[in-house]
Amino acid sequence: MKYLVWVSRIIVGVLFIISGLIKLNDPMGFSFKLEEYFSPGVLDLPFLTPLALGISIFVVIVEVILGVLLLLGFKPKFTVWSLLLMIVFFTFLTFYSAYFNKVTDCGCFGDAIKLTPWESFTKDVILLVFILILFFGKKYITSLFNPKTNWIVGGVALLVCIWFANHVLAHLPTVDFRPYKIGANIQEGMSVPEDAAQPIYEYAWRFKVNGEDKIYITEGDYPSVDGEFVDVETTEIQAGYEPPIHDFTIEQQGQDYAAELLEEDKLVMVIAYDMAKSNYEAFEEVAKVTAEAKQNGYKVIGMSASSRDMANKLINTYGLDFEFYFTDETTLKTIVRSNPAILVLSKGTIKQKVHYNDFDELTF
Repeated sequence: MKYLVWVSRIIVGVLFIISGLIKLNDPMGFSFKLEEYFSPGVLDLPFLTPLALGISIFVVIVEVILGVLLLLGFKPKFTVWSLLLMIVFFTFLTFYSAYFNKVTDCGCFGDAIKLTPWESFTKDVILLVFILILFFGKKYITSLFNPKTNWIVGGVALLVCIWFANHVLAHLPTVDFRPYKIGANIQEGMSVPEDAAQPIYEYAWRFKVNGEDKIYITEGDYPSVDGEFVDVETTEIQAGYEPPIHDFTIEQQGQDYAAELLEEDKLVMVIAYDMAKSNYEAFEEVAKVTAEAKQNGYKVIGMSASSRDMANKLINTYGLDFEFYFTDETTLKTIVRSNPAILVLSKGTIKQKVHYNDFDELTF
């Protein structure tokens, strides 16, 4: 039992630290995932939506610190009980998401590792087993250092986590795991290989045979049945290949200009996914930066999911010399974790991407 506890201790501690640090690298992204869980179609807890960012920061810091405390062997009773309560909650959440197909990605490892709902649930069940081993073998969890050293290490870990969370929120994630990272080409991210896997569908054909409804299952072929056709239901049983970027558009008056604009050699994108939630003071700097970009031969466009009226109001208020195009809000949130933010592209390749606090770092 002693060796089993040691193995479990290392596995659980390391996984909690890695999982927590990945999400701590992008707490804004994890907060968007929590908002999805809080939505009416899932847990129906809309009153928690405004608190999503604060909750996300708290949860990921707790996750990292519990991993550190477990490896240190410090406060084992508190640590193991906390781990058990946390994994029981997340196991329920991932099962609920998987069974009812509510959230397609739990966000357990941020954008670094994508897991299907059932993969997330399986991962949590395995972790639950290891944590139960720790729970029943608490007496074998011994401290690596003396209490004073443990307090110092734990305190330093907490301070580093708090500093890192504030740093990435004030700038951008230190490591960008999304398909819109600097150096990525958007057109290439949208392309589908010729030999890409195709989706497989199951067809449930309903016929009335001798006065009774009967179902015939095929993978697309019309069944040879001596009866009257009633209807057919289609279910995707195996997903096909989905390119990393599959929902990117730049629309204006119902027309998509993405293909045309991504061919620009010098393109600046000002992104404000929701103008109602934007940092308005930053638009004074946006006006200056975009004016400089235009002087250097750049085409400047705005991208937002907000209404045209709100965009026009923003343009008039801050004297912005460019037009806004419509892009899906989720897509814009995925592109950059700042509202507003600026991207500089060349032929669809992202050359620069900055938070509104770092507009002074842009070069044209």
